[in-house]
Formats: sequence, structure tokens, C-alpha cells
Amino acid sequence: MYFKRKELEKFRSFKGLLIDVRSPSEYYKGHMPNSINIPLFDNDERSIIGTIYKKEGRKKAVIEGLKFFEKKMESLLDNLFMNIDFHKNITSNNDNELFIRIYCSRGGMRSQSIAWLLEKYKLNPITLNGGYKTYRRWVLDCFTRKWNIVIIGGKTGSGKTRLLSLLEKYKYQTIDLEGFACHRGSTFGGLGMKEQPSNEQYENKIAEKLNTFKTIKNIFVEAESANIGKCKVPHEFFKQMKESRRIEILRSESNRLDELIDTYSVFKKEELKDSVLRIKKRLGPQRTKIALDSIDNEKWDLVCRSVLDYYDRCYEHEKIGKENITILDLTDKNYDEKILEYIDSVL
Repeated sequence: MYFKRKELEKFRSFKGLLIDVRSPSEYYKGHMPNSINIPLFDNDERSIIGTIYKKEGRKKAVIEGLKFFEKKMESLLDNLFMNIDFHKNITSNNDNELFIRIYCSRGGMRSQSIAWLLEKYKLNPITLNGGYKTYRRWVLDCFTRKWNIVIIGGKTGSGKTRLLSLLEKYKYQTIDLEGFACHRGSTFGGLGMKEQPSNEQYENKIAEKLNTFKTIKNIFVEAESANIGKCKVPHEFFKQMKESRRIEILRSESNRLDELIDTYSVFKKEELKDSVLRIKKRLGPQRTKIALDSIDNEKWDLVCRSVLDYYDRCYEHEKIGKENITILDLTDKNYDEKILEYIDSVL
């Protein structure tokens, strides 16, 4: 086999189609962003081969793998060439310039087999030495690096996410932890959002964004708890967040209610009710009834008021022990380009 095997940094530097040849379940758990999954073995086949390997050894496992491979070689090639041709069409690369990056779990037989096959068709396959496990080590190492984090804090309805989006628009370095998690972090957080990624994939996305940043510049991150829906903020990164300086956004109750009404009144009543019922023990029977009745009657200000007290108490508890906090009063201020002057003034 004469195809090239590359270390991670070099592998990432090549431009070209990125193919993950692991099973669909491995891919779902976590993969390199922007990769496509063209599995050499499906979930059942991988399980069978793994069982044979444990009970009867490597040789028989390889033979079983070759049997599966023989049956699907034609369809596998069709899938590979369809994706290669599509990639060529959208990138305008000719065959000599097109690199096909391939990885499996450890850089072993699965990626090597596909690379060997593509090489027979005079293509340019590159495999990742150490495979996805090497990539995951790189991801976890990203979170241990020292980052210059600035936390954007503020009570529910302060418009923190909108402010973060504004900073991103004007080329400030930002990490949208809720955006990557597809969840806003509260009982209402999943409304209107896509399915959450696996926790491993969540970490991969954050690491990729961090990799685009300059470490000496500020990175703006919204204040979060350790868990956002089912996703968990990477432990080492969260430790740095807790120790970082913080800008505390102040907004009037009226501002906050307007923000919450704009965000949540568009959703179906049953979805909103389900969200309220998930925290009924914390709200208590009286506030829960007010919230549910107000949803039915579309009295959105009463809905928001009935849950704000609970979230405000949670937020004040979360702030206990926090130091290095700068207060920034943005009451009645429009979240536009001018607001950036206020942010810059407190850095």
C-alpha cells in the first residue's frame, strides 16, 4: 500500500473530501465535523466481527470482515464515487488536486482498505495515523489550553444570546455553547431547536471553534450551568469559565419580559405547558396554575412573570462566590452596533 498516512495536523491541512468509514453508531457518537459517513461495516457487521475477534482471534475476524466486504464492494464503490464526483463538482478540483481524507477508529484496516481500493483507481487517498482516537485526544487537549474568557452574565431575558450573536457578527471571538448544544439551557430550552448532538460531538464542535481563535484575544461566552440540556460543557473549559472575569448585564423587568415574549410566544401552547409542568414542583401549585391558565389565554406577560421569580432565584444562587464581576446597565438600550462601545468600555 503506497497511500499516504499523515499525522493529525498535516491531515487537517489538506483540502478535500473527508470520509469517516466507521460504523453508523460510531459516527453518531462523535465524528470529525464536515465528514461524511461511508461505513465499511454496518453496526451489526461490526458487532459480529468484534465478537469473533474476542472469541477466535484476529485472523478469523479479518476473514469474516473480508466476506462482508466482498458482498458490498460494488455498492461501496458506487457510494464513494458518487460523493467524490459531487465534491469535485462543487470545488472545481481536478483528479490530480483532489485529496480524499479517510479515517477510522485507530487508523487501521478499515481506513487502509478503503484507501487501497481508491488508489487502484488512481485517486489520492490520505489516511489519519491513529484515526479518530488521535483526533479525540486533540479535542480534549484544546480544553486544557489557557483561554482568555469573558463571561456574559445576566438574568433570564437579558438578551445574552442576542448580544453574543451581535459580537460574533462584528468579528469578536465568541463561543455559543447553547447554539452548539441546540438547547437554550432552561426547561423551555429545547423548543424550536434541532435534536441535540451527542456529548462527544458537542465537544468536537467547541474544540473546532476554539481552534480558529487567537489565544491572546478575548473569547466571549454566555454564563451557563455545567449542563445544557443533555450536553455537558467540557470540564476543563468550564473550570476556566468559573474563574474568568464576568460582565453582568442589567436590564429592566420590562425589557426582560419583552425579550421572553418575543422568544417563546411563537411556540405551540401544548409545548409551553409541557415545559411549565416539568418545573411545577419548583414553581409551586399557585404559580404553575397561573402559568398554565395564562398560556391558554395568551397572557404572555403573566406566563413570563410566573416563571421569572424561579429563574432569578436560580441565577442568584449560581452567582454566589463569583468574583471579578463588572456591572453593565443596558436598560432600554437597543442591541445594535452602538452597544459594542459599552462592551469595549468595561474590558
